[in-house]
Amino acid sequence: MRYAIIADIHGNLEGLHVVLDDIKKQGCTHVACLGDVVGYGANPKECLDIIRGMNIPVVKGNHDEYIGSTEDPEGFNDAAAEAVTWSRNQLTEDDRKWLRELKYKRFVANFTIVHSTLDVPERWGYVFEKLQAASSFTYQTTQACFFGHTHVPLAFIKDTAVRGGSYYPSLKMEAGKKYLVNVGSVGQPRDGDPRAGYVVFDIQSQTIELRRLEYDVATAQRKIREAGLPERLAKRLAEGR
Repeated sequence: MRYAIIADIHGNLEGLHVVLDDIKKQGCTHVACLGDVVGYGANPKECLDIIRGMNIPVVKGNHDEYIGSTEDPEGFNDAAAEAVTWSRNQLTEDDRKWLRELKYKRFVANFTIVHSTLDVPERWGYVFEKLQAASSFTYQTTQACFFGHTHVPLAFIKDTAVRGGSYYPSLKMEAGKKYLVNVGSVGQPRDGDPRAGYVVFDIQSQTIELRRLEYDVATAQRKIREAGLPERLAKRLAEGR
């Protein structure tokens, strides 16, 4: 089986279309989504409809949680909070109910998916370095766990100690080691590379490949501006920040 692992679409329809096209070209047999389907971008409804229609495993992201609810988004900057309110108004009550009912983490095939961390996924912690990764490894019962949230593709490896926290073009998993892998972002990369990102996990060969793809950034930016969303949300797409 070849799994495409996608995350942090954030209402970016242009990025999502390009990634889904590439998933077909790569011969992936399954897809799993690590959350934050909505938020920031100008097409939350369209992206949500696509993901719901695929009937794939999805876990809840922090933007999914707040857009699905009526609560004030804690810890969000002004631009992100404005996008939460705007996105809520683009969705139906059934859409928001679907977001609310997503689980924080799931087991899929022989691996785990989560949006943020495995120790307290509902607190939306970030994993950028080894100490943060160690907390998740304590709760990781599968050899591989894929996560998102930071929008930065990093891989951490645990054998006798936790190693890594570095960019990876590809990985070959080895027996006796655990892997905690951030798959990057479909709709809003933040590693300085504006291309959409996702991972292909080949279960049989035990390989993990990071895919990066050009998409129509200008159209995604134009839609954000036309929707009246903050300029910052459009500008950052071209910067990969």
